[in-house]
Amino acid sequence: MPKALKLSLLAISVLLIVFVFLGGLLPGGVRAGSDGSAYQQMEVYSEVLQYIQNDYVVTPNIPDVTTGALHGLLEGLDPASGYLTADEYKQYQAHKDESKAQIGVHISKRYGYATVVSVVPGSPADHAGITDGDVIESIGNQSTRVMPLQMIRMSLDGQPGSTLHFSLIEPTSATPAAMTLTRAMADYPAMHVDEYENSSILYLKPYDLSQKRVDDMVAKLRQVQSAGKQKVLLDLRDVTGGNVNSAVQLANAFLKSGTIATLQGQTYPEQTWTADSKNFVTEAPLMVLVNHGTSGPAEIVAAALKDNKRAQLVGDRTFGSGSVQKQIPLPDGGILFLSVAKYHTPDGEAIQDKAVTPNVVVAENNGFGLQTPAAPHGPVTVPSAPGAAKAAPAPPAAPQQDDQLHKALELLKQAKAA
Repeated sequence: MPKALKLSLLAISVLLIVFVFLGGLLPGGVRAGSDGSAYQQMEVYSEVLQYIQNDYVVTPNIPDVTTGALHGLLEGLDPASGYLTADEYKQYQAHKDESKAQIGVHISKRYGYATVVSVVPGSPADHAGITDGDVIESIGNQSTRVMPLQMIRMSLDGQPGSTLHFSLIEPTSATPAAMTLTRAMADYPAMHVDEYENSSILYLKPYDLSQKRVDDMVAKLRQVQSAGKQKVLLDLRDVTGGNVNSAVQLANAFLKSGTIATLQGQTYPEQTWTADSKNFVTEAPLMVLVNHGTSGPAEIVAAALKDNKRAQLVGDRTFGSGSVQKQIPLPDGGILFLSVAKYHTPDGEAIQDKAVTPNVVVAENNGFGLQTPAAPHGPVTVPSAPGAAKAAPAPPAAPQQDDQLHKALELLKQAKAA
C-alpha cells in the first residue's frame, strides 16, 4: 500500500475515533453545521501528518505522534479530561489497589504542567516548603507537560517510605529545582478553632471538607447559635479535599433558602442543590477567607455564600476546579476521561472556568497568622525513614502578619448581627 494512502487512512482513523467518542457517543452526535468543519479538519490533519512523515528531521514514530495528538486533544478541553493508552490504563488500574502514601500535595494542570493547588499541613511537601502555585515540571525523567492528569496523580502516589524524584519551579523562578521527598501517609490536622475580639468572633479552619469535618463544624455552629453572641470567620484557604454533599451541608448551615450550586453539561442531567430550612443552623454575621488554594467543594461553599449575599469573601481568587468525568473505554484498551458536566455558582458561572472572586481582594503574604512560614525551598532531600540522616533544619523565619485574616476581622467587627 502506498505510503500516502497509509497516512491518509491513519489520519482518517484517528479523526473518526475523535469524532465518534466526542460526538457520536454523546446523544445528538456531531452538531448541525459542524460536518463541513469536521471534514476540513480531517483533511488538515492528514496533510500535517504527511509533512511530519516526509519532512521531519528523522523518521517519526507515527503511533507516538498519534498518541501525543490524542493527549493534546483531550487536555486541550480542560485540565481534568485526558487520554490514556492501553499500557497507561493497565498501570492506572493496577495502581488503584496499592497503598496511597504521598508527599502531601493536591495537583491539577495549568498552562500544560502539573500545578500545586494546595499542600497538606505537616506533610513532606509542607516541610520542604512547597506552596500552592508551584509547578512540578517533571516526575522522574518525564515532563508533566506530556502526562495526563490521571497519570501525574498516580505517579505521585506510592508505598509509604518510598522516594519520589521530581523537579519544581516556583512562580518567582524559571529554574527547576531537583527534589527528592519520601512518601508518607499525610493526614489533615484537626480542625483549628480559635476566638478573637474577646471571644466575640469564632474562627474555624477545617483544612478539608470531609463528612466528619463538616459535622464537627456544624456542631460548633449550633453552639454559636445557642450562645447568640458570636460572629463567625470561616477560613477556606488551601481547603481542597472533601465532597459535594459535605459542601452543600456546610453552605446550608448558613443559608435558610436559595440555590447552593448546579451541575450542568451538554448531555448531562442537570442537578440543582437548594438550601433546606431544616438544615439551617446560624444567622451569625459571617466572613469567609479564600485564596488560590481554595478548590473544589470549598469553592462551592464560598460561591453559595457570596452569591446569596450571606457573607463577604476576603482574600485571593480561588483556583477554579469543579467538573464530573465520564470514563469511556476504547477498542484498543485505552480510555478517555472526558469532562461531561461542570459545577456552577448560584449566579450561573462555571466554577472551573471563572473560579470565585472575593468581594474584598487582599494579596496573600503566606503568613496565615497561625503558623511559621516554611523555609524557601531549593534542591533538597527530605528523608523520613527511621534512622535516616536529616539535613540540618533552616532557621525559622519570623512570623508574618496575615493581611487577609486582619482584613476579614476588621470587616467582621463592623458587621451587625441580624
